[in-house]
Amino acid sequence: MKAKLAIKDAGRTCPLGGPRYTRDGGFRFPSSGRPLHPMQIRVLFFGALKEVIGRSTETIDLPKGARVDDLLAHYAGRFPRFGALRPSLAVSVNEEYSPLTRMLAAGDEVGVLPPVSGGGPDAVAAGGKAALLGEIQIVREPISSSAILDRLKRPEDGAAVVFEGVVRENTRGRRTLHLDYEAYEPMALKEMKSLAEQARERFRVAGISIVHRLGRLQIGETSVLIVVTSAHRGAGFDACRWIIDTLKKTVPIWKKEYFEDGAVWADGEPFPEKMKQPGDTAGQQPASK
Repeated sequence: MKAKLAIKDAGRTCPLGGPRYTRDGGFRFPSSGRPLHPMQIRVLFFGALKEVIGRSTETIDLPKGARVDDLLAHYAGRFPRFGALRPSLAVSVNEEYSPLTRMLAAGDEVGVLPPVSGGGPDAVAAGGKAALLGEIQIVREPISSSAILDRLKRPEDGAAVVFEGVVRENTRGRRTLHLDYEAYEPMALKEMKSLAEQARERFRVAGISIVHRLGRLQIGETSVLIVVTSAHRGAGFDACRWIIDTLKKTVPIWKKEYFEDGAVWADGEPFPEKMKQPGDTAGQQPASK
């Protein structure tokens, strides 16, 4: 679906002194009045934002010189609920977290991300670094924890720390029937690989595997598995705790909880301070927690 950026303040100059918005949502150069051929941007919505906007993706026309914050202002003007959520959102451009001041280019893919809920085996190799022992996966079938642990353990390891996130049957006093998980998959894999690389450097551990499942999960099934192997248990425990705590805040994966009396997207944790974008309203609380 394609949309045109409609601005209520007709005649306003676009970012960086460019063309002016017209009342029909088009753009014209201020001097000549010639029509501007806008650039097309693909916008992706996830989690609860899909229900706010009414779709998961659309293509929008923006004038040259438009920035990320112009795009967000457009949606805040169209959808009041989006405006309420805006302080808690993060934005990606071409699968990387991005500041609101970033200038957009034709063909960019912008992901608008609410706070996150928290192929075969693939060795991590990022930025030309040596491959990390372990596997980073997003799967849709049940996770075999024992098999993944067995593939990672080596004779020189003195500790193997395993964390499993399991679907529980009760959330805040409401009986849970099942969960649905979705992700911005290419970006989620990049973020998971980055976490593994950071954990190796930070805690000096030997091996790391991170596996997250998507789709429909039943009570008792594993949604996320983290395995860390190390020479000593202290480093393994610290790395495993840091990975899951950070993953729940930064990796773009969301869950929808289904109860006997309805369904709701799970409240996410606020994005870390380093991901809070310039221009956010200081002191405002996230719209969902």
